Amino acid sequence: MKEIVIISGKGGTGKTVITGAFAALAKNRVMVDCDVDAADLHLLLHPEIKEKYEFRSGFTALINEETCIKCGKCQNICRFNAVKDEFVIDPIACEGCAFCSHICPVNAIEMQENISGEWYISKTNYGSFVHAKLGIAEENSGKLVALIRQKARNLAAWQSVDWLISDGPPGVGCAVIAAIVGATLAIIVAEPTLSGIHDFKRIVALTKKLNLTTKVIINKYDINLENTQNIKDICKEQQISCVGQIPYSKEVLMAVTNGKTIIEHLPQNEVSIELQRIWAIIQ
Repeated sequence: MKEIVIISGKGGTGKTVITGAFAALAKNRVMVDCDVDAADLHLLLHPEIKEKYEFRSGFTALINEETCIKCGKCQNICRFNAVKDEFVIDPIACEGCAFCSHICPVNAIEMQENISGEWYISKTNYGSFVHAKLGIAEENSGKLVALIRQKARNLAAWQSVDWLISDGPPGVGCAVIAAIVGATLAIIVAEPTLSGIHDFKRIVALTKKLNLTTKVIINKYDINLENTQNIKDICKEQQISCVGQIPYSKEVLMAVTNGKTIIEHLPQNEVSIELQRIWAIIQ
């Protein structure tokens, strides 16, 4: 089984469109959406949820009103001001450090694990799909990424598939690292804008640091040919192969609006043809 992760230095480069196209082109595959903070691959794959699980991460203090003697020690030591005058915990302010539970003389404070989101195993027209939804304002997205990625790997091994195709998170943070470490191939989607080039350099530096086999796709290359050439020059300098360049097309917007991959929407569109050529190279 080969694991391909599609990533980008910034959001909005077209990762999900390309991931959806690869899901349509590949045979015998499992998909996973590791962009848990803003998951959207499901909009193209239309999953039918078969299994649903809670994701628990982090802790919040809880004061037992019957046991509490209101001595004020917890309130005095809480640097986050999470203990209110009524000796109740503000769950938004609480950082889960558990210091208050250790200094309480009557053991009136317990730490409760947070339900931070959900993750799913689903069925799609293209095969099994593992995805997740992180709760609003919840942290530890890297931990959730690592969880669903491992579940997807286990599922791919159990089903004996050839490909595990992952829609990775944007940027260079811990969620990205959790999504790409140990992958067979990282595909960076770059856009020819000034911010795109800036963030492209950062994600290239990250994949180099992690010794990952890396390829590059330039999306919407024709919106700025000078910047496209700059990206190619960086690829040459970093000894990274640029496997394709995709033109801008309003048909991609139409496909996304209709909830379809571009391959399904218009298989003979110039974007679809280029993606088919890129997928052949990857294979």
